[in-house]
Amino acid sequence: MRCMTSPDTPENATDAPARTGIAAMDWAEAAADPQYRAAVVDLLGALAYGELAAFERLAEDAKLAPTLADKAELAKMASAEFHHFERLRDRLTEIGVEPTEAMDPFVAALDGFHKQTAPSDWLEGLVKAYVGDSIASDFYREVAVRLDSDTRELVLAVLADTGHADFAVEKVRAAIEADPRVGGRLALWARRLMGEALSQSQRVVAERDALSTMLVGGVADGFDLAEVGKMFSRITEAHTKRMAALGLAA
Repeated sequence: MRCMTSPDTPENATDAPARTGIAAMDWAEAAADPQYRAAVVDLLGALAYGELAAFERLAEDAKLAPTLADKAELAKMASAEFHHFERLRDRLTEIGVEPTEAMDPFVAALDGFHKQTAPSDWLEGLVKAYVGDSIASDFYREVAVRLDSDTRELVLAVLADTGHADFAVEKVRAAIEADPRVGGRLALWARRLMGEALSQSQRVVAERDALSTMLVGGVADGFDLAEVGKMFSRITEAHTKRMAALGLAA
């Protein structure tokens, strides 16, 4: 589900708390806990497949681009996503994990999400990349603050904006200005993306014991159940800000 990010991420997601427990360790120390190690392998596997899928989708979206300049811009972004994938693949290999095995548990869910939310045109593709995929990035940022220092640094690096945020906002706002009727259609599309993205994120976590245990406090400095609710509230708030940036009603 990962593709690009925007500056409008949850306010608390990257404000690192005082480092305690595993969050204060490096990978060599933290990986001594087998459950934590399993959670990180799942996290990196999900991110890696998300980046690979983002590369493929941006390449497909380029075919819908109305101008050569737009095609070139998307090609550049696709290249950046593939480099992110390579970093995650190499990290999995470095810690003794076969990358395809780490990614495989997430293929069906992520492919299912993309199949259910296939854009019908250029503008829907831009909105999906800006709004829909950014929800996943927000989620990973929330988790990142509780990871060991080495893994946290990698996760935040691969969530870096590829330039799609400003590009999408510029193109969508221009389209709405040219034809205000476009705004209503895209607002409905963005709301659908929000629902599908949150459902998919929750489903993936629920199906992976190590990830869910980390989130609810069983591994590392996990969230308690109340904090999980706050986390999703922050993600929803960030979505509302993105909608406003596009000139759409949330």
